[in-house]
Amino acid sequence: MTQLSILLAQSVTGAVLTIVGLLIVAAIIGYLSAWFYAKSVYTPIIKGLEAEKDDLQKQVAGLKEDIRKLNEKIESLNLSIAGLEKDLSERDKLIIEKDRQINELKNPKK
Repeated sequence: MTQLSILLAQSVTGAVLTIVGLLIVAAIIGYLSAWFYAKSVYTPIIKGLEAEKDDLQKQVAGLKEDIRKLNEKIESLNLSIAGLEKDLSERDKLIIEKDRQINELKNPKK
């Protein structure tokens, strides 16, 4: 009977080790299968999104350049407006002076 119990103990230990080994192999196969599947499915999507991101970054750079040019144009127009306002102010003063002179000629002081 001792030989039988030794044989059973050895076979149970061997079976447990075999089952644990097979479970580990199955886990590795499952992990690798999922990794390759995800890579094959999501790689084209990621590449498409990266290309779209690059296009958007180029558009942003172009828009920033447009903004810079528009700001320069605004600054130039503001300088022109300031010059025109100065001219208008000088002309207003000149008109007021001419009106005063006309009034003096129409109504000379006695």
